[in-house]
Amino acid sequence: MKFTFSKYQIFVVALLAFIQFTVVLDFMILSPLGVQVMEQLKISTSKFGLVVSAYAFSAGISGILAAGFADRFDRKKMLLFFYGGFVLGTVLCGIAPNYEFLLFARIVTGLFGGVIASISFAIIADLFPLEVRGRVMGLVMTAFAASQVFGLPIGVFFSNIWGWQSPFWMIALISGLVGIAAIFNLQPIVSHLSEKTENKAIKHLVVTAGNPNYLPGFLAIMLLATGGYMLMPFGSAFSVHNLGISLEDLPLVYFVTGIVSMAAGPLIGRAADKFGKYSVFLYSSLITCMILFYYTSMGISPLWFVILINSALFIVITGRVISANALNSAMPELRDRGAYMAISSSLQQLSGGIASYAAGLIVIQTPSGYIQGYPNLGYVVITAILVTAAIMYKVNEYVQSKQSAPVKNEPEAALVSEI
Repeated sequence: MKFTFSKYQIFVVALLAFIQFTVVLDFMILSPLGVQVMEQLKISTSKFGLVVSAYAFSAGISGILAAGFADRFDRKKMLLFFYGGFVLGTVLCGIAPNYEFLLFARIVTGLFGGVIASISFAIIADLFPLEVRGRVMGLVMTAFAASQVFGLPIGVFFSNIWGWQSPFWMIALISGLVGIAAIFNLQPIVSHLSEKTENKAIKHLVVTAGNPNYLPGFLAIMLLATGGYMLMPFGSAFSVHNLGISLEDLPLVYFVTGIVSMAAGPLIGRAADKFGKYSVFLYSSLITCMILFYYTSMGISPLWFVILINSALFIVITGRVISANALNSAMPELRDRGAYMAISSSLQQLSGGIASYAAGLIVIQTPSGYIQGYPNLGYVVITAILVTAAIMYKVNEYVQSKQSAPVKNEPEAALVSEI
């Protein structure tokens, strides 16, 4: 069976991709800005790790609080509420004059921004059947690559001219335009409201969180972000001071890597739908481990080689993220979908917050700027990847058992199909 998408469905995918672009860029921009932020605000690696983790911790807390209400409201209203708060937090980052204010701004941004991904994934699961979610996820997750291709180089360029705060103003402007498009063009998403849920938000949260069938999914998605949160905050400092890449060449590294990831994302999504989401996840995980083992121990290297290995690394990381999220989206029942996604996002953010803070303790930046202990981060991330692969096997088994059972509660009119 061949599936085709209506113009509105294409708009939804594009809108969610743009929303993810701004949210991901807001988080990722701190990595290339790390060199400037630590120097200008005169903070240590541990304090910078706390700035990164503050977003994650606040996002985790807000996700838990929102989980009980996630299936009780129109998902459009939920999306607009949290996206508006995210824009406010980003503006605060743009006016941050010191470390303490920046820390506060990241907490505000995380309180709202951390929930947006879970709402977006719930919308995808509501509107598109599992058979094409790999493709949809692949398109939406190109936001990660697009943030590198367009956002990070431009952000770094702006920061070199107008200071490290200027990229946040750029993100706030783009987010405002995207928000306006959502207000006027996104239709209400209320199919989940027809399903019977717990009347009390707290009870619905507890019932969803305590469902033993969901435990493997929670654990897997929680560990999925460990690598990014541990390696990315100090990625720019590692590239500049350990690999010998100049600050001026850093945007080129992100640009080329992002172009490659953008091209790979949709192809990986199609592969996940065709060959199996767990198979793509497993092979991507194993290759990621091999690359990380070498990459985190690298020394001074030519620019072309750094670009090459970064591109390879991001291709397989993209493969892990797309296949894992597509598979995980099939775990919850429709009545629990919003709460499940919110809880998953919260656990992922909290785990990531701990990981980024721990990374700041593991690595040490010497007076010359050289990052010591980066290989140790690689060993920790590799271990987490292998454990996640084992847990995702259980997730895959559960999803397959659900797929073999009589189909119910799946959207029928949301996607147009064509033989």
